[in-house]
Amino acid sequence: MASSCSSSRTLLPQILLLYLVLLSFATAPCAARRVSVSVYYETLCPFCSGFVVNDLARIFPDGLSSIVDLRLVPFGNGRVSTDGSIACQHGEEECQLNAIEACVIRLWPNAEQHFPFINCIEHLALTQKWNAWQSCFQETGLASQPVLDCYNSGYGRQLQLQYAAETNALQPPHQFVPWVTVNGRPLGDDYMNFEAYICRAYDGELPVACKGKHLTIAQQTRASRGGKRNPHELAILIAFCIAVWF
Repeated sequence: MASSCSSSRTLLPQILLLYLVLLSFATAPCAARRVSVSVYYETLCPFCSGFVVNDLARIFPDGLSSIVDLRLVPFGNGRVSTDGSIACQHGEEECQLNAIEACVIRLWPNAEQHFPFINCIEHLALTQKWNAWQSCFQETGLASQPVLDCYNSGYGRQLQLQYAAETNALQPPHQFVPWVTVNGRPLGDDYMNFEAYICRAYDGELPVACKGKHLTIAQQTRASRGGKRNPHELAILIAFCIAVWF
């Protein structure tokens, strides 16, 4: 009997600790996931260049990029023939620049690093000076030789074929470019309002760029979910902890 009472007193602090752990799990917010944003485009399309330079570029200085995983896919409305050759909507120069941008993205996967170079080329495209694209190396500080090696070795073309397969596999199929998706959802004609969709999709603390209309949309979305952890997850965790503990 004495040993039994002693055992109960020993378990009491452990049960209390378990309760506190589970309580903190139930009340602590989940780490917010970044919003996945994919942009399917082609380098010499005026609408694509305008979107990249005038709209997409804003997410970096305004802080929205901190909640975004940005993925750029430079292929657009190109076509791959049965023999594997690639034809681009705006000609061979576009195929070259698509491959160059693909190489830069592959060599520097972080959008904070590769986007300035992409932005530089698209700015030149808007002013019809894309033949000066190599000046973007000096402007952005990226090394030119790895990119040129990637392109001249044919690896840039392989990347184009991968992007072609991905673009052609989109469901629903893309209807035009730029074709923007947020967490896999195509925005269609409303792609210019992409920032609102990002703010609405994010579950964490919103950056200043989401204030106002964007903030209202995001709060309503979170409110509709209740902002709570799934109770079934908590029940499973409690049962598991008790089974392990005892």
